[in-house]
Amino acid sequence: MTATAAHGSTLAGDALGVVAGLLWAATTVVVRATPLAGAPASKTLLYQLAVSGVLLLAMALMAGQAESVEVNGIVLASLFYQSVLIAFASYLAWFWLLRRYLASRLSVFSFLTPLFGVAFGVVLMDDAVGPRFAVAALLVLCGIVLVNRRA
Repeated sequence: MTATAAHGSTLAGDALGVVAGLLWAATTVVVRATPLAGAPASKTLLYQLAVSGVLLLAMALMAGQAESVEVNGIVLASLFYQSVLIAFASYLAWFWLLRRYLASRLSVFSFLTPLFGVAFGVVLMDDAVGPRFAVAALLVLCGIVLVNRRA
């Protein structure tokens, strides 16, 4: 594979990542700037999960992806993990926090996500962490402190 082909193949993924970030930001704006700001976090979560569940199922059917799923123990465990821990618990906490704190102060903590991912990789899978990661993690933490310090 040439360098151009490799670069072209990652460009679509990069674009999707940018779109996902924009949509996440739009979700935060909608929650803060509409009547959902006064609604309970559980109601906001219900709306988001109901709409996304219907849309994602429709997209899977249109793409022909729904027929290729082999249901087994790992699939069910993964679905439970994504549904209960990720979609339910973390988003419920996020919407609860959005009602109590400024979105600009909260969003900076999303930069901790890759740090937690690497930490779990180290703990659960014995992944190695080098000095470059340590420096990067320190810079992320300094950025969080800088954004959240009082003027």
